Amino acid sequence: MRDLPPPQAGRSPAVPTQRHPPPGPQQDHDEQGDHAPAVQRPLNLRVRQAVEERLAYLNGATRLITTSLDPVATVRTLTGVLVPELADAALVHLRSWAPGATRGRDPEPPLELSLHRAEGTRLGNGRGPVTVRRGGPLDRLIRGGLLPGPVVLGSAEGERLHPVLLELYGARALAGLARGTALLVLPLQGRTAATSAQRRRGRTAQRDDESLLGVLVLVRRPPRRSKEPARFDATDTRTAAHLATVAGLAVDTAYRYTRESEIADGLQRSMLPTHLPQPHGVRLAHRYLPGESESQVGGDWYDAIPLPGNRVALVVGDVMGHSLTSAAVMGQLRTSAQTLAALDLPPHEVLYHLDEQAQRLGREEHLATCVFAVYDPIANRVVVANAGHMPPALIHPDGRAELLENLPAGAPIGVGGVDFASEELDAPPGSALLLFTDGLVENPRRPISTGLERLRKRLSSTHQHSPEQICQEALRILPKDERADDIALLAAAFDGIPAEDVAYWYLQPKNETPGRARRLAGHALRRWGLEALAENTELMVSELVTNAVQHAKKPVTLRLVRTSVLRCEVGDDSPALPRRRKAGPQEERGRGLELVAKCADGWGATRLGGGKVVWFEQRLPGALPPA
Repeated sequence: MRDLPPPQAGRSPAVPTQRHPPPGPQQDHDEQGDHAPAVQRPLNLRVRQAVEERLAYLNGATRLITTSLDPVATVRTLTGVLVPELADAALVHLRSWAPGATRGRDPEPPLELSLHRAEGTRLGNGRGPVTVRRGGPLDRLIRGGLLPGPVVLGSAEGERLHPVLLELYGARALAGLARGTALLVLPLQGRTAATSAQRRRGRTAQRDDESLLGVLVLVRRPPRRSKEPARFDATDTRTAAHLATVAGLAVDTAYRYTRESEIADGLQRSMLPTHLPQPHGVRLAHRYLPGESESQVGGDWYDAIPLPGNRVALVVGDVMGHSLTSAAVMGQLRTSAQTLAALDLPPHEVLYHLDEQAQRLGREEHLATCVFAVYDPIANRVVVANAGHMPPALIHPDGRAELLENLPAGAPIGVGGVDFASEELDAPPGSALLLFTDGLVENPRRPISTGLERLRKRLSSTHQHSPEQICQEALRILPKDERADDIALLAAAFDGIPAEDVAYWYLQPKNETPGRARRLAGHALRRWGLEALAENTELMVSELVTNAVQHAKKPVTLRLVRTSVLRCEVGDDSPALPRRRKAGPQEERGRGLELVAKCADGWGATRLGGGKVVWFEQRLPGALPPA
């Protein structure tokens, strides 16, 4: 958010350069008739000029104070328009918590004031937060609505205000104030202190503690070489009170805006993954940068979802708009994408169902762009579908970067009635894929095609294809000025899984198939030098294949994959997922999954197309357990 620059030499062009309050009201010459004294005309002109200057001052000061949504900038502007035009010094004390903030278990916490800004004085420098003692002078003055008018140190009124100043600044600081100094203490209120019901009951003196943001202290020093004390006259007091009211409302608005922005940003971040999985055969990295303008929260998201067969789904999307609604829709679409990916649907089918889901989110139209890719490290292939999103960047092993602009783009999610298409591409080891949102390449001062070309050239200059470096290089194309939109990046470096580390068989669903599966698994483990795992693996393979044969009508699949763990997958054409249960003493069946759960380091079951896959994993001998 941007502030207006402070006026030159601390004053606004609309602020008068001298303190000369207008004289008392005078009758206009026309009202006095033709017999008015000749001296009356210049007097009326001076009155009118003074009033116009004061109104111009108020108008300019109000405009400057209400410009920013930053509390610090608002307070700085307030003191800037007050000093030196209305006072020699100004101090702003704000309470330590903002309206709407959580105050803990104490329903009525002690009031604590901190000096946030001091202009034209060293009073209060180095003094920490001041806890307002209940029943003390400052507490009675603020809570009781007894803030006096201007007082002069050394006078009777000044003596009554002395305990309050002592509580705020301490005895040593007060000793530096000259006798005859005029002080004006005003409240900074966030909203009307008394409700209409209180006004009807006549209880307007009691201030609303929730609305009090702090106090404003104005200081006028006595004129040099003069025995006369400094003064704030009635016009000065009313002017300062008006600006204090404006500033209080502006600070209150800024506090609430900041609080709402923090809530919105927290909501969006809570819907984004805190960390990405690290499946075998691919390395992942991500970046998320919120927008720096006053557009509040965006709807960008990213995700990586492990799938059966060591595959991984890569997703980046962008809900159109900047609001809490955009963040909420983003969370719903991300959850839906995870659920659909777990069904192992093709990427274009995932987008189709996301499009249907977006149309069911409410009466309002919710549009989003999305790119969905599935990488298979064993086949070294990636399948990509696009719904009106920025084209992904594919980096080849030789370092050449290519924007996948020839993908069927499709329409944004939420339009309805649009077909999506998937395209399968080679993804050999050493290649990489970058998914990103439009905030990376979009700029109001240049075409989006220019941003895409800059990204392609930047990625082509990357000599190493680590996902972290890809993200860093991509962000280097951003301009140094303000970034309006948020940005989400997801980079995947493809390493693949060598064919010699994979064993795969199709087995007919016959009674002798479990025994054959045991023998095949044992031979593969001995070939890999994993004899220590052979006995347990053969036992678990036999149990899973036995279950699959009982339900399958088509060939059963058995796959072993050696990475940092040994993974075994058994698939069949039955969509019914097995459930672990405790078998009774007399039951002959139901103990297979219980055995797998006890022998394996991890296991699970996932629907796959028209059937399912049941898998288990074991750590390799000598491998450390996962952190």
